[in-house]
Amino acid sequence: MKKEIDNILNLKNIKPTAMRQLVLQVLTEQKTAISLPELEQKFEKADKATLYRTLKTFQENKLIHSIEDGSGSLRYALCEDFCTCEPEHLHVHFLCNKCGKTYCMKDLPVPQPDLPNGFEFSSANFVVKGICSNCKK
Repeated sequence: MKKEIDNILNLKNIKPTAMRQLVLQVLTEQKTAISLPELEQKFEKADKATLYRTLKTFQENKLIHSIEDGSGSLRYALCEDFCTCEPEHLHVHFLCNKCGKTYCMKDLPVPQPDLPNGFEFSSANFVVKGICSNCKK
């Protein structure tokens, strides 16, 4: 698995440090988006600033994307291999009102608005709220 993690980092031109490897390992194991405080809980002895810088580096190199889901904390999730975080790669997110988890709905693209002349679309935050399939059981 370490080789696979290093390959992912190298493909995104990110130097594979020990912390970056560990954070990416955690992110690959997540089925939902994760916040910085949740990540801190997984790395109790890690420096908060180091974790934040790691997430920032991942985001700048389009390995992860951030989600403003209205919960008060930014959440982070892995991008698809082909993702360049351009408007055509944006997708809907789902926030469960019961468990508080945020899911990437990668098969649901964000609709691009028909803006007036002179305006250019670059990003959107599209969050649907409700009850996830796990909580509905």
